[in-house]
Amino acid sequence: MLVAIVVAKCLLGYLLGSLSGSLLVGRLRGVDIRTQGSGNAGGTNALRVAGWRFALAVIVIDVGKGALAAAIGGLVPPSLPISLSTPQSQACLCAFAAVIGHCWPIFFGFRGGKGAGTAVGAVLVLAPWIAAAMFVLWLVVIACWRYVGLATVVAGIAFPLLVLAAGSSGYPQSGALLVFAFAVALLIVFTHRSNLSRMRQGTEPRIGRHSTSAS
Repeated sequence: MLVAIVVAKCLLGYLLGSLSGSLLVGRLRGVDIRTQGSGNAGGTNALRVAGWRFALAVIVIDVGKGALAAAIGGLVPPSLPISLSTPQSQACLCAFAAVIGHCWPIFFGFRGGKGAGTAVGAVLVLAPWIAAAMFVLWLVVIACWRYVGLATVVAGIAFPLLVLAAGSSGYPQSGALLVFAFAVALLIVFTHRSNLSRMRQGTEPRIGRHSTSAS
């Protein structure tokens, strides 16, 4: 019964993740941003294609659903004698399911975004100070190189390193959070592989220059 609850939470997390902000807002405006710009259903492409108001609504939805999934995952602490029993373990599972849903949404033909915003929302609930550190690092990379994709990848890779650093400094962190952090880092690198390829080729757009690419 309790295992079924964990599975149900993960399914709910995936369904929440599948509510793509850019596609929901786009339907209200009669536009599918996957047919414009880079074709990615993420915040950066939303900004370039439809402007900052559209992008802000997208970011609020995408970050919010990650935070909601993590919160729901940790709501009911079960008593299972396995590693999945802790509230944070369930929160991490539910959150990662939401990130997967964002990248491959069942409601939109499995064509979604790249997962960063939803992951950030989850980290805001699971480890707020780590989310703050990741955001600062993201801003530093943007300021230095003006590549959104690079900044996102660097922040994603830093996630598990920050969790490890927190543990070594005495700040309590669970093994579940570390596993979640590594999983998110790998996923972010995978979903941004086209950005990395364009950077190697010298064709990746920088902030402040018009282009049809996006992170």
